[in-house]
Amino acid sequence: MLFPISDDDRHLDGPAWATIVLLVANVLVFAYQLSEPAFTYGWSVVPEEITTGQDLVNSRPIPEEDPNVQITSAQDIPQRPGPGPAPLVYLTVLSAMFMHGGFGHIAGNLLYRWIFGDNVEHRFGTARFVLFYLTSGIVATIAQILLDPDGLVPNLGASGAIAGVLGAYLVLFPRNRVNAVFIFRVVTVPAVVVLGLWIVLQFVNQWGALAVTEETGGVAYGAHIGGFLTGMALALVLRATGTKEQRSRLTRSMASDPRNRTWW
Repeated sequence: MLFPISDDDRHLDGPAWATIVLLVANVLVFAYQLSEPAFTYGWSVVPEEITTGQDLVNSRPIPEEDPNVQITSAQDIPQRPGPGPAPLVYLTVLSAMFMHGGFGHIAGNLLYRWIFGDNVEHRFGTARFVLFYLTSGIVATIAQILLDPDGLVPNLGASGAIAGVLGAYLVLFPRNRVNAVFIFRVVTVPAVVVLGLWIVLQFVNQWGALAVTEETGGVAYGAHIGGFLTGMALALVLRATGTKEQRSRLTRSMASDPRNRTWW
């Protein structure tokens, strides 16, 4: 498996402010989660809360027919008060996008956002990038809920929105060079290879989660797939509508360097 560590950013003009602000927001919210554990259970997305419009406030027993639930020592699923019943409960779709389940979870998400987010933000523009990011995350959450509408396990993380960024990057910069770790070596390959393998792995894992009854580790592969496809679709719309990209070092580089030019 290729694990990306950086991409070719030499030609970007200035910092990607939305990417930086979103990164900082995720860190601050995670710090608050560490100090207030109840916040995590109250403000993450619980599929049953979204489908019923009701805020669950008491711990619920683990359904015997659900083998994929990450059980607690008390053999139940913690629930805490959140924003309230409908329509306030739907705010968790947004709040969960800034929350994470552990240090490894947030570290991986921030790395992927840092690598791929700036290029996509420069292409979309800051304001449209924020709208694009939130839309990808919302659609990703809906996709995950559709797979288990009665689920009680809290869903949280920026993975779905970041998957949208990866999908847009694949459409907009398929030949941009990405540095990745492969079997203890750093290799440089086109983005289409890294991101193509990533999304194929998500489909394989989601199929495995549906086909077997083993513990899947709590990874929301459905959200990854939904976010990625949304990102691709929005990037294709951007290209099809003929939206002009602001002239910058990035656009000049894409035009002059055949290794960075798009394939479609």
